[in-house]
Amino acid sequence: MFSKKGFFKKVSVLLSATLLTSVVVIPQTTATSNAAPSYNYGEALQKSIMFYEFQRSGKLPENKRMNWRGDSGLTDGADVGVDLTGGWYDAGDHVKFNLPMAYTVSMLSWSVYEAKDAYKKSGQLPYILDNIKWATDFLIKCHTAPNEFYYQVGDGNDDHKWWGPCEVMQMARPSHKLTTANPGSTVVGETAAALAAASIIFKETDPTYSAICLKHAKELFTFADTTKSDKGYTAATNFYTSHSGFIDELTWASTWLYMATQDKTYLTKAESYEPSWQRENQSTDLKFRWGMCWDDKLMGCFLLLAKLTEKTVYKEAIERHLDWWSVGVGSSRIAYTAKGLAWLTTWGSLRHASTTAFLASVYADWSGCSSDKAKVYNDFSKQQIDYCLGSTGKSFLTGFGVNPPQHYHHRTAHGSWYDSMKVPENHRHTLIGALVGGPKSAADNSYYDKVDDYESNEVACDYNAGFVGACAKMYEDYGGTPIPDLKAIEPVTEDEFSVEAAINNQSANHIEIRAFLLNKSAWPARMGDKLSFRYFVDLSEVIAAGAKPSDIKVSSNYSQGGSAKGLTPWDESKNIYYVTLDFTGTKIYPGGQSQHKHEIQFRISAPEATTYWDSKNDFSFKGVSTDSNAAVKVTNMPVYDNGVLVYGIEPGGNSSSTPPSSKPTPTPTSPSSQTGYKVYGYLKPSFSYTANQAAAVQAGFKVEFEGTSLSAESDENGYFEIKNVPGNKEYTLVISKAGYLTRNISPIIVNGDRKIFSKAAPIDMWAGDIPVNNVQNNSINMSDVIEVAKSFGKTSTTSGFISSADFNKDNTINMADVIILAGNFNKTQADYPSFVLGDFSLDGVPYQMQDTLDFANRYGIEDMEYTPQFRILSGDTNGDGKIEESDFTPPEYILE
Repeated sequence: MFSKKGFFKKVSVLLSATLLTSVVVIPQTTATSNAAPSYNYGEALQKSIMFYEFQRSGKLPENKRMNWRGDSGLTDGADVGVDLTGGWYDAGDHVKFNLPMAYTVSMLSWSVYEAKDAYKKSGQLPYILDNIKWATDFLIKCHTAPNEFYYQVGDGNDDHKWWGPCEVMQMARPSHKLTTANPGSTVVGETAAALAAASIIFKETDPTYSAICLKHAKELFTFADTTKSDKGYTAATNFYTSHSGFIDELTWASTWLYMATQDKTYLTKAESYEPSWQRENQSTDLKFRWGMCWDDKLMGCFLLLAKLTEKTVYKEAIERHLDWWSVGVGSSRIAYTAKGLAWLTTWGSLRHASTTAFLASVYADWSGCSSDKAKVYNDFSKQQIDYCLGSTGKSFLTGFGVNPPQHYHHRTAHGSWYDSMKVPENHRHTLIGALVGGPKSAADNSYYDKVDDYESNEVACDYNAGFVGACAKMYEDYGGTPIPDLKAIEPVTEDEFSVEAAINNQSANHIEIRAFLLNKSAWPARMGDKLSFRYFVDLSEVIAAGAKPSDIKVSSNYSQGGSAKGLTPWDESKNIYYVTLDFTGTKIYPGGQSQHKHEIQFRISAPEATTYWDSKNDFSFKGVSTDSNAAVKVTNMPVYDNGVLVYGIEPGGNSSSTPPSSKPTPTPTSPSSQTGYKVYGYLKPSFSYTANQAAAVQAGFKVEFEGTSLSAESDENGYFEIKNVPGNKEYTLVISKAGYLTRNISPIIVNGDRKIFSKAAPIDMWAGDIPVNNVQNNSINMSDVIEVAKSFGKTSTTSGFISSADFNKDNTINMADVIILAGNFNKTQADYPSFVLGDFSLDGVPYQMQDTLDFANRYGIEDMEYTPQFRILSGDTNGDGKIEESDFTPPEYILE
C-alpha cells in the first residue's frame, strides 16, 4: 500500500473539488437504476466476507478455508513484551494499522446490526461473526491498560520496501503505543466504537464476550474523550493521518455506546459535539460533500442519530448527503462516469460509492425516510453495487463475475519469490472477494488492471467494509445463491522447491558441481531453514577398481550457508551412495533474488593419480548442465525439508524420503573453507582524471562495515572486496580516504555474496575534505580551501606539499585541485545521494527492472510501473525497455 492516506489525500481532495465544479452534470435520472443485469448478490456477499480471511495475521485456525495462506507475524509485539499477534493486514501490504482496522470492524458490525436476517438466510452469519472476532480479539489485546493502547504494528516505510508474501517477511515490526502523555483520540475513539458495535452483535450468541467488548469500549472512549488529542499518533503519518480530526470518532463511539448500553449519558455526549462538527466551506450546513470512510464517520453519525432521535437536524444532514450522491443538492452534485459510477476521489472510488450505497440502503429502510426518497436511494444503491459487480462488462470484485481483476496490488496473492512485482508475470493465487480501488477519475476507462497501479487496483480492509454491508442489503432485497462450501483450495501448479546444477569442473579423478537450492514456496510461502538436497552416486566402478567408498572424499570450497556431508549408503547392494548438501540453519525463502536461491560448490574426488572415477553412471549426474555459468533445473537431486522429501525423485523412483534399509556410515568430509560471504564492488572519485592518474586516484579507499573489523582497501581499479561477512545481517558500509568526504551506505543486507556497485556504475566519492591535524570534519569548507592555499604550487618533492590536497594525483597542488574542491564546496557527508544508477537493489545483479523498483520504493514512488516517462529516473536512458551498461555514459547520480 502506498502512502495514499496522507499527502496524496490532500491532492485528491483538491482534484475532486475541481472536478465537482467542472464535470458536466448528468441528468438527475442517472441515479435511478436502468434495466440492469441480475447479479448473484449472495455469492458477492459470501466472497466479500471471505476476503478478510486472506488478510489474517497470526496463527491461522485449523479450519481455514484456503491453502495458500499460512501463519505469519508470530512475533508481533515481542519488541515490547506484549502478545500483539492476530488482526488483519491492512491492504496489499503487511502493516496492522488500527484506525482503518477498527473502522472496518465498526462497519461490518453495523451491517450485521442492520441486516442480520440476510446474513442468517444466506448462511453467512457464522463467517461474518468469526471474521469480526478475529479483529476484535486483536484490538482487545492492544488495549493493555485503561489508558494504554497499541495502535500500530509494523512500519509502513520499511514494509513497502519489500514485495513478498507475509509468511516470510523479515523486516522489523515495531509496536507503537498511545498513553495519556502521548494520546491518539482518533484511533482510540474509533476502536471504542468498533468494540461497542461488536458488543451488540455478539450479545445473543456470546454474552460473555459481548461484555468484554463493552468493557474495553467504555474504557477506550473515556481515554479518547479525556485526552482529546492525537499528539502520540505519529507512526501512521502519511498512511492514515486523520484529516477530519477526532470529533467524528468521539461522536461515532458515544453513539454506538448508547446503542449498546441505552445509557442516555452517551447519547447526550454524542450530541454535545455538534458545535465542533465540520461544516461546508462558507456555510452553516453540516458537511455533506464527502463520504463515510476510515477518516470521516460524520455521515454515519448523522444517519444513526436521525434514527435514534428523529431530530430534523440529523435527518436533513443525512438526506442532504445522500441527495448529493444521487440526485444532487441544488446545482451541486457528485461527478458521475458515463456508465453510472458516482465518483468521489482517486483513491478507492468504488470504496466510497459502495459505502454510500450501504448508508443509502439503511436509511431507505427506515420508516422516517419518505417513500419517494427511499426509491431514489435504493435505486442509487443498486446502481453502484451493480457497477462494482460488472454492469460495465467488467467485475471489480476479485474472483467474481465476468472479467474480474487479475493483477491486483497484493503481495501475498501475487506470490513473488523475487521481491519484484514483475516476477512472476501473473499472480500465483486468486484473492477471492476483494473490491479493488476502481476508476481513478470520472472516466470509466481510468481503471487499470496492473499490479503496480496501487491507486486503482489495490485492495484493502476498509475498501470492503461498506461494500459487504451493501451486498447484504442487496441480498436482502433481491436474493441470490451463495456457493455451497466455498473454499480457496488451489492446486499446486509448480515446483515450490528445486535444484539447479552445472559442472564446475571435472577430471579423471573428480567431479565438482555448482548447485543452487531454490525456495519458491507459495502454498503457502514458508521459511526454508531446514532444507537439504542429495547428490546420488553409483560407486560400482570404484568397487570394481578395488577401492572402497571411504576412499572417496567430499569437500566444499564455497557455499552460501550450506555444507557438504557424505558419503552415506542408500542401497549398498547396488553401490548407491549419496552426498547431503545441508543448509540447515540458513534462511532460504521466497523473499528476494538472493534470498530464495543459495549456492554450494562441492567436489567428489577419488585419490590423486587414480583414473577409475566416472560420473556418467551416477543417478544425480543426469541432466546436469556442462556450462558452469548456466545451471539448469534437475530432478535427480531431491530436496528435503527437515528430512521430508519435497521435490525430485530418488533412485528407484521412491516418492517418499524413506530410503532402503541400511546403516549410514558417512565417509570423512572436508569442512568448507567458506566462513561467510563476500561483499564487493567498485568506487571512483567524482571528478575527471586521466588513465595515467586512475590507479593512484582510485586506490587506497578504506571500505568497512561500521562497528565490525571487516574491511578492505580499493585497488588501482577502484575494486574492493570484503570477505567472510556473516550472513542474515544488516550493515552500514563506510567508505573513507584522506581528502574525501566519508560516505555511509545502508542498509546493506547480506544473505549471500553481494555485488553492490558495478564497474559500469561505481559509487562516487567527493574530494575536498582535507585532514587538519589528522582530523577530517566531514564537510568541505573554508578550512579545506586554506589547506590548498597553503600548499598551492608545491610538488611532491618540495616541503609543505599536502598529499591529501593533491586530489588528481598529478604530484602538484594546482588549479586542477582548486577546481575539484570548488565543485564540491559546501557539501557535507549528509549531502551524498542515497542511491546511484545501477544496482539499487544491492543484489549483485545491476541494470535490471528490480533496481528501478527498489529505487522507486525507497523514494516513496511505491511499486512504480516502468513507462517511457520514467526513463531518466529508472536509468533506461536509451529507451529500449532495459536498464543496461549502455545507459551509463558516464554514470550519474539521480539525486543531488
